[in-house]
Amino acid sequence: MTDYRDLSLQGLWKNNPALVQLLGLCPLLAVTATFINGLGLGLATMLVLIGSNVTVSLIRNIVRNEIRIPVFVMIIAAFVTIVQLLMNAFTYDLYLALGIFIPLIVTNCAIIGRAEAFASKNTPRASAFDGLMMGLGFTLVLVLLGAIREILGAGTLFAGAHRLFGPIAENWTITLFATDTPFLLAILPPGAFLGMGLLIAIKNVIDAKLAAKQTAPIEKAQRVRITAES
Repeated sequence: MTDYRDLSLQGLWKNNPALVQLLGLCPLLAVTATFINGLGLGLATMLVLIGSNVTVSLIRNIVRNEIRIPVFVMIIAAFVTIVQLLMNAFTYDLYLALGIFIPLIVTNCAIIGRAEAFASKNTPRASAFDGLMMGLGFTLVLVLLGAIREILGAGTLFAGAHRLFGPIAENWTITLFATDTPFLLAILPPGAFLGMGLLIAIKNVIDAKLAAKQTAPIEKAQRVRITAES
């Protein structure tokens, strides 16, 4: 029986593709100069993950083991092409901003990894949920990093929202502070590495504190047992 709660925790936290598996870092670091860019690529990756996971799960019993990886790659490439065409048609400005990193979703190891490790062994429903949670976890890291870099670099948030949401979002930009000269370290690639390192460090600190809280009652119980026996 599929444990959907565990799948959620794995995708969002325990086995997050970006923070734990450190997969898909090339597009993650390259496009997260703004919140909207990160959100756009994250949603595109999530759609590909869900579609490829479901398709791989549906054909898992009819594809020979020797050719499964090439077949999985072809399926992923097909969904990436679909997403790319949809973005070209409906979010053209965002499509131009993300550029080459949309077709490069095909090479994202997180997607082929979930197809091989999970979707090829589970039902379509469970595979779709796994793709959703893994994609959501990846998207959260993208938007967090994009928000940090945009705020530090330009003092704004949600700049360029109209590229994803259309004319209705023309006035969604929030100016937190005005600056004549952007903070280039945050906007350029070195800022992405520093921001990513910060997010990983925060997660490690939180995990360490949670682990300490879990081991404390066990150690206390062991001391009580030893005292009682003596």
